[in-house]
Order: sequence, then structure tokens, then C-alpha cells
Amino acid sequence: MTDPLHQELLALAQEAAHKAGALLRDGRPADLAVAATKSSPIDVVTEMDIAAEKLITDLISEQRPDDGFLGEEGASVEGTSGVRWVIDPLDGTVNYLYGLPTWSVSIAAELHDETVAGVVAAPMRGETFHAVLGGGAWATGAWEGERRLACRPAAPLEQALVSTGFNYVTEVRTHQADVAQKLIPLLRDIRRGGSAAVDLCDVAAGRLDGYYERGLNPWDLAAGDLIAREAGALTGGRPGERPARDLAIAGTPGVFEPLQRLLEEFGAWHD
Repeated sequence: MTDPLHQELLALAQEAAHKAGALLRDGRPADLAVAATKSSPIDVVTEMDIAAEKLITDLISEQRPDDGFLGEEGASVEGTSGVRWVIDPLDGTVNYLYGLPTWSVSIAAELHDETVAGVVAAPMRGETFHAVLGGGAWATGAWEGERRLACRPAAPLEQALVSTGFNYVTEVRTHQADVAQKLIPLLRDIRRGGSAAVDLCDVAAGRLDGYYERGLNPWDLAAGDLIAREAGALTGGRPGERPARDLAIAGTPGVFEPLQRLLEEFGAWHD
């Protein structure tokens, strides 16, 4: 039985993710106005991105005014309740900009620095993934009702389908391409989806055997990491570490460790 507070936080995250996803889906202008740039012209922040974060933080603050926030688009509030919301209002901005369906709204709730609830909504895929700590991982989609998620049965690494992502800084992206080139002969294949949150949920749903990426921020992976773990996947970073900016990895129990060893050998975390 899950904690009632965790369920309360989950319900609020679901409401906020649903409303932000609808705003982004239905309000996307044909000619997106760019509000700012991030690390390079390739990685843009749109007005819709900023509007979605404001919608989420306003909605949560109305119901839980003492909570803290950490958001991609600048939301940084120290709360007093012990709860902090970690928000990526639009994960997969370039996909969104180009009209590709793989983008998402990611909302996680931390209680005393531990993630206890997470929601990833992918409106253009018609799917929403969610989990609470100790309660399993679940999804709604084209099927009827909620479906419990479970990662794929363990497969040998050479039969693993693995996803990754690439940084928007050219030098970093070039190094990531070198690592991927070394990995490809050792795997079934590599995919590049464009949304870290969705990739983690696809590991949870058994659509991928593994996922890794360098350069992620807390809001990129907080919700998806919990969902993957609650579906039976293993997650981590460099050996003995949690997922972090240096490296984040998720995989089935049979894939995680050999993939982690190879990424360490190939210096996937290295600047």
C-alpha cells in the first residue's frame, strides 16, 4: 500500500501534466515564436515551453503553497514542506518545434530529496506514464484502462535495443557519436528518440532494452528514472553512482551492467 501523501502528489502531478500537455498540443502555433536560446542555436526555448512551466507551477502552488520547485525554465523556489517539484515542461523541444510526436511533459515530486512520484505525459503519442515509490509503474494509452509496466526480460547485450541522446554542444556531440560508433557493433541497434523522459518510459514499457545519455539535468530524468525503476529496470550513472549529469543509464537487469561497463571503458562521461 502506497503512502497517501505520495498518492496526493501523484494526482497533482497528473493534473498538471495533463493540462500542460493540452496547452502545448493545442496551442502550438504554426510559426513558433522563439523566446530565447539555450546552449546553441540548435537548442531553442519557445514561448510555449515557458508558458507550460508557468501553468504547472501556478497550479501546484495554488494547492501546495509551501512546496519548492526546480524547473528547466527558471522555476527555483525553496519550499518549507519538504516537498520539491522537479519539472521539465517540454522535454524534446526540437521534436516539438519540428512537429515530431516524441516530446513530453515531465513532473516529479521529491520528498526530503527522494523521488516519490513521477508523471511523464506524451500527448502526441496519446500516452501518460506514472509511478509512485513502491507502487509499480503504470501507463494509459490507446488501450483500455491503466496498464502495469514491466521492462523486457533480460536479453544478452548483443540482442539489446538501446537508445541514447546527443548534446547540443558540437564538441560534446562529436564525442558522443564516437562512443555510439564503438557500441553499435556490440548491440542489436541504437535509437535516438529526442526525449530523455520518453526514452526512460520506453525502457519501463519494454520497448527498449536500455538507454544512456550524458549531460542530463535533474528535470530531464527525475520522473522517468522512477518510472523505469518501478517497472523493474536498473538505473545508475558511473559505477557505484546514481544517474547524474556525467552519465545516466537505465536498462533491464541483463543489459544494465554490461552496458555500464562498456560506457565506462569508452569514456562516455568524459569531457
